[in-house]
Amino acid sequence: MDSSKTSLNRVISLPLLVLYGLGTTIGAGIYALVGELAGKSGYLAPLAFLVASLLAALTALSFAELSGRYPRAAGAALYTQQGFGSRHLALLVGLAVALAGIVSSAALINAFVLQTGLFVGLNPMLMTVLVAGSLFLIAAWGIAESVRLAAFITLLEIGGLLAVIAVSGDALRQFPEQFPKLLPGASWYDVNAIFAGVLLGFYAFIGFEDMVDVAEEVKDVKRNLPLAIILTLLVTTVLYCLIMSAAVMALPLDRLAESKAPLALVFSSQSGLDPLPISLIGIVAIINGALIQIIMASRVLYGLACRAQLPAVLATVNPRTRTPVFATSLVSAIVLTFALLGGLASLAEATSIIMLSVFALVNLALFRIKGREPNAFGVLLFPRWVPALGFVFSTGFVMARLF
Repeated sequence: MDSSKTSLNRVISLPLLVLYGLGTTIGAGIYALVGELAGKSGYLAPLAFLVASLLAALTALSFAELSGRYPRAAGAALYTQQGFGSRHLALLVGLAVALAGIVSSAALINAFVLQTGLFVGLNPMLMTVLVAGSLFLIAAWGIAESVRLAAFITLLEIGGLLAVIAVSGDALRQFPEQFPKLLPGASWYDVNAIFAGVLLGFYAFIGFEDMVDVAEEVKDVKRNLPLAIILTLLVTTVLYCLIMSAAVMALPLDRLAESKAPLALVFSSQSGLDPLPISLIGIVAIINGALIQIIMASRVLYGLACRAQLPAVLATVNPRTRTPVFATSLVSAIVLTFALLGGLASLAEATSIIMLSVFALVNLALFRIKGREPNAFGVLLFPRWVPALGFVFSTGFVMARLF
């Protein structure tokens, strides 16, 4: 069989896709973000999470509609090309998305090696090579196997969050009497506290942009992919608001803000149990995020190559594993190089600005597409003001990060 004509494997069902999306959205960040958000927004942190989810929803809905209109890999690049008619801009967007995934994966591998170094006595450089090599093998093994493993780890992550919520029952029962604390007053201080929390919390909802890059491996893609994006956002919003409410009502704000493992602290203080399981879940979540980013970046390169925007070899699909083996190899090699070089903090900051710029472009692309083609058969459609507002807020977040 000619591998150059082998297609990707459509095996990802709706439940698996939602778990894949939750894995890239929830990740390990929430296990530390709770403390940072408590420090910035105090009792207004749950509201800040809710507002952040509404702002993220604007761009998520744009991605949902576009994924139904153009269900192909390298989604953001394709959407940009369709909206602006520029192959050069599309290539730039695709490479930017891939770079963001590569940098994120390398940073997560470094964080995983640092955390596990407390338990395992291996040389950090050797461990980095072993971890990156293992992730490559999993990603190249097959999309069904990769996504099922990611889904299993995601269930552990969600289980950890649910465990924290469950042991915080006494704190949550105080919700009716504590509710006034969770609402802002008319002071400028409260407005600033919410704004600061929204800026930080917005990143906790990002992940839908990774989901569209496995479009060619999703069953009934025009139905399942848009629906999975929406379900992922809804589940994430409910979990985050519950976990943040439990945290601010269970512990003093200063203790939350100072803790490096706030959810583990909430769990141990409310249950009297050893917080180690929660900490371990946070560590496992790190490597799950790294795997998902490698899968995403390789599909972006594959999609660009399929449209003759990158060398054709990157579009080669292995006939046995049905994965883009050369694209996965290239991404994994760059991830390993970045992870070994270290010093990714400034690069990660730059890529976050790039991704927000990509969001702005994608929203504007859909706005233009809807002007030309307001209707599309069999596609979930949203009002034109959704991408318009998504563009405004994405641009606003870019400005906030820059200035």
